[in-house]
Amino acid sequence: MLFFWIRLPQNFEKIHEYVQKQPSINLDETSWHELNKKIWLWVGSTSQVTAFRLFKTRGAKGAKQLVGTNYDGIVGSDRYSAYNWIDPEKRQVCWAHLKRDFQALVDRDGESKTIGRLLLAEIRQFFNLWHRVRDGTLSRSDFQVAMQPIQKDVHCLLRIGTHVEHQKTRKTCKNILKVEPALWTFVKQNDVEPTNNAAERALRRGVIWRRRSFGTQSEQGSRFVERILTVVISMRQQNRDVLDFLTLICTQGQPVPSLLPVTN
Repeated sequence: MLFFWIRLPQNFEKIHEYVQKQPSINLDETSWHELNKKIWLWVGSTSQVTAFRLFKTRGAKGAKQLVGTNYDGIVGSDRYSAYNWIDPEKRQVCWAHLKRDFQALVDRDGESKTIGRLLLAEIRQFFNLWHRVRDGTLSRSDFQVAMQPIQKDVHCLLRIGTHVEHQKTRKTCKNILKVEPALWTFVKQNDVEPTNNAAERALRRGVIWRRRSFGTQSEQGSRFVERILTVVISMRQQNRDVLDFLTLICTQGQPVPSLLPVTN
């Protein structure tokens, strides 16, 4: 794999430049181990390319290194504090995570249960509409009109939640309201998903690798993890053969193939 190691870095840097220029990126992170030290595997997923990086931080610094401090597109993520530096108007909070938050309210009974059940009902309603947008049976303009009362209802329920007796429920509702514009970016912006599923699916391969291998034993090994995961996931997104790509990378005398999408 010597040629893989020598010839891929240029490709690898171009991938990150490409990702940072896309109109939307989904981000996620998970723990990793390098020489028994805890580090973090980050992923930035776009429609045709996914980039992986291993950083020593799980904080905002890691997210900024991945997308760039001047990124002007939409970032999809969960509500983790590492993303709080992003303008809520330029962010989409994952509704799959919010659904779990609201289910936690239901599990508390009392006022929390009532609010949680009503919020889950709103989620079911708007996902039914969203699926119709995706399959072409509902126009985006009609979708945006249909979403207006749902957005108002969610806002009112969260406001009520900030006044209930249960302390954790109050805190959850207050924190969600702090990023309220980021709940609805997918309604206004094309090509923005309401969930962070794309990044989570990509990151799952790294999670499986970590569980089977217990991480990496050197910095060089960590660089290999970044690069091979980036190759495998990006090639599959583009419906390109992973083995063919790796064969070309490792073949002396052949031009270095590009990881970027092939354009006609």
